[in-house]
Amino acid sequence: MSRIGKSEISLPGGVQISVSKGNLVSVKGPKGELQEQVDPDLTINENDGIVSIERPTEQKRHKAMHGLYNSLVRNMVTGVSEGYVKELELVGVGYRAQNAGNLLELALGYSHPIMFYIPDELKVEATMEKGKNPTIRLEGIDKQLIGQVAAKIRSFRKPEPYKGKGIRFVGEEIRRKAGKTAAK
Repeated sequence: MSRIGKSEISLPGGVQISVSKGNLVSVKGPKGELQEQVDPDLTINENDGIVSIERPTEQKRHKAMHGLYNSLVRNMVTGVSEGYVKELELVGVGYRAQNAGNLLELALGYSHPIMFYIPDELKVEATMEKGKNPTIRLEGIDKQLIGQVAAKIRSFRKPEPYKGKGIRFVGEEIRRKAGKTAAK
């Protein structure tokens, strides 16, 4: 049996889960509400604040769906109770980030600034402190959406291996390469 699939999900205080017809799972919590369509073959049970997902057979597809939807429901429960945060830092001379509401303006060494609209479900905060790299902080309840938006922002200027310039996640290690050596 799938180790991820068979693990039970405990609901923290203030979080409610409901399964409607067609296996549409809704999770409500203090930070908001999320919905996910679960494969109709799987059954979702909730007893005394513990959610379990069961699969009908040992087919490879059912095993894969079992672990997947267990992780997705667990991420939804964590999102509506605690929320998720991703932080990116801009490394490079002259790299800047500013936000006005959910509109993010990035200066990344191109001939023009990049304007990027952050979805309304997320909160964005760009900070620039003297002596530190500018940082972008994304906050929200949907783990998939935060990861997708952070990856899109990172794709505007990926970290390069020679000088390490670019947009990286806070704490991310970039594998550095040695440059050319001078010939004699």
